[in-house]
Amino acid sequence: MIRAGAPWELIRWFGGMLIYCRTMAVFLLAWYLAAEAVPNKLLLPSPLAVAQALRESWLDGELTANAGISLLRLLVSVAAAAVLAIPIGLAMGRSRMISDLLEWPVELLRPIAGIAWIPLALFIFGIGQRLPIFIMFYTAFFPLLLGTAAGAQSVDRRLIAAARTMGLSRGTIMRRVVVPAALPSVLVSLRLAVAASWTAVVAAELVGAPSGLGYAIEYYRSMLATPTVMAFIVVIGLLGFLTDRALRWLGDALAPWARTEGRQ
Repeated sequence: MIRAGAPWELIRWFGGMLIYCRTMAVFLLAWYLAAEAVPNKLLLPSPLAVAQALRESWLDGELTANAGISLLRLLVSVAAAAVLAIPIGLAMGRSRMISDLLEWPVELLRPIAGIAWIPLALFIFGIGQRLPIFIMFYTAFFPLLLGTAAGAQSVDRRLIAAARTMGLSRGTIMRRVVVPAALPSVLVSLRLAVAASWTAVVAAELVGAPSGLGYAIEYYRSMLATPTVMAFIVVIGLLGFLTDRALRWLGDALAPWARTEGRQ
C-alpha cells in the first residue's frame, strides 16, 4: 500500500539529489579550473588525476583494505565510547550529586583535543591498533557524554511525576520515560562523535598505525604521489558522509517523533 504522502516524498528526494548534483558539479568545475591554473601539479592535482588514482587504488585492493581497517577502528572506538558514555551521561542528567562529582574532571579533560594525547599515547601503546582506537575513543566520548546528559536533564518533569504517580520504580522510569525522551539527543551526539572521530582517525594513523587511511595518506605524501593522497582524502570525506547519513536514517527509525517535531 502506497502512502498518500509518498509522491511528495519522492519529489523532495529528487529535488535534494538535484541540489547535491548541482553543488558537486560547481565544486568539481572550480577544482578543475584551480588545478589548471597551478603550474606545479604536485601542489593541486586535477579531479581527473585524482579519479585515476582512486580507480587504481580500488583495483589493486589497497583502497578497500585501508578503508576497511579505518572504518573498523572507528566502529570499535565509538561503540566502546557509547557503552561507557551513555550510562554515565544518563546518570549525570538525572542525579545532581553525580553531575557535581563528575563535572570538574569532565570539564578539565573535555577541552583537550584527542590528537594532543598522541605523543603520550605513543609511549604507552606504541605503534599499532591500540593507539588510534584510544584516540578515537577519547574523541567520541565527550560529545556522547554531554549530549546524553543534556538529553536526560531536559526530560519533562511532568512525565516523571506522572510515572511516579503510577507507582513505577526508579529503574522503570529510567527505561520507559527518561531513555526514550533523551534518545533524540543521544542520537545527535552520536553523529557528532562519529564526525569528530573521523578527524581523529587520520591524525592517529598518520603517526601511530601501520595501516589505515591516515597511514596511506602519509605514505603517499612521502612518495610525492599527490593525486593518490587526494584520492584517500576524498574517500575519508565520502565515508564520513555515508556514516552520517546512516546515523541520520537510524535516528529517524528509532526516534521518528523527533523528526516530526523538528518539522513543526
